[in-house]
Amino acid sequence: MTRMRIPLFALDTAARLWFLVTLAGQLIFGAYIVALYGGAIARGDPARWNAVMTHGHVVGATADNAAVAVHLLLAAVIMLGGALQLVPGLRTALPRLHRYNGRMYLLGAVLAAISGLYMMWWRGAVGDLIQHIGTSINALLVLLCAYQALRHALARRIDVHRRWALRLFLCVSGVWFFRVGLMCWIALNGGLAGFDPATFTGPALSVLAYAQYLAPLLVLEAYLRARRSAQPAWQVAAAALVMCSTGLIAVGVAVATVGMWLPQLVGGANN
Repeated sequence: MTRMRIPLFALDTAARLWFLVTLAGQLIFGAYIVALYGGAIARGDPARWNAVMTHGHVVGATADNAAVAVHLLLAAVIMLGGALQLVPGLRTALPRLHRYNGRMYLLGAVLAAISGLYMMWWRGAVGDLIQHIGTSINALLVLLCAYQALRHALARRIDVHRRWALRLFLCVSGVWFFRVGLMCWIALNGGLAGFDPATFTGPALSVLAYAQYLAPLLVLEAYLRARRSAQPAWQVAAAALVMCSTGLIAVGVAVATVGMWLPQLVGGANN
């Protein structure tokens, strides 16, 4: 390997590691959603949603409960569907599966964004207005990225389509990044800091409501620009940024798994 190719190799290796850590974390989160919320439905106890979600299930509110159920189902489905879309070998070996899965992913992302907006503004959610605005912007970005990814795919501008598809994946994962980011923040501070857990408000959560999608998007843009650059220094800097992001995600996933997701999985299995 020539010295000129080492920075590019480092950048690509960092990106692969980021993907593997993110994939593992999202699969665990998807299993958590299925076990907790799906398990509650299977046992005929939808009120159990309320243990981890404000107004998760309201007796008599059929339309609202249906919106929550659709949102949760889509969240579990798109976690796996989005990961499949990013596997290069799958795109090459099974292009038809990539196309059909991509269409389902786009539809699921759009429906999840719309149902999420409905749940937040009409049904009620924890947090304050600043957080709700930040999360709403995330949902609008999902709609924008889905449109752009579809538009460029239909026009056969594949390189542009892939860039928008990556942006869509990150925006759709915003809720997941919020949870992972919060757990990482708690771990780095050695406990709760910068917010009130009773009201779920505070500066830390206000920042996280926007960082949940802006930070991953900035890392992605740095990677894409460095990937197209002929400057080794930019590639090394981008590789370091991606590795730093991977480390923070790994910490958040570990803490969330041990402290939040795994107890619900084990508890649900024992009930």
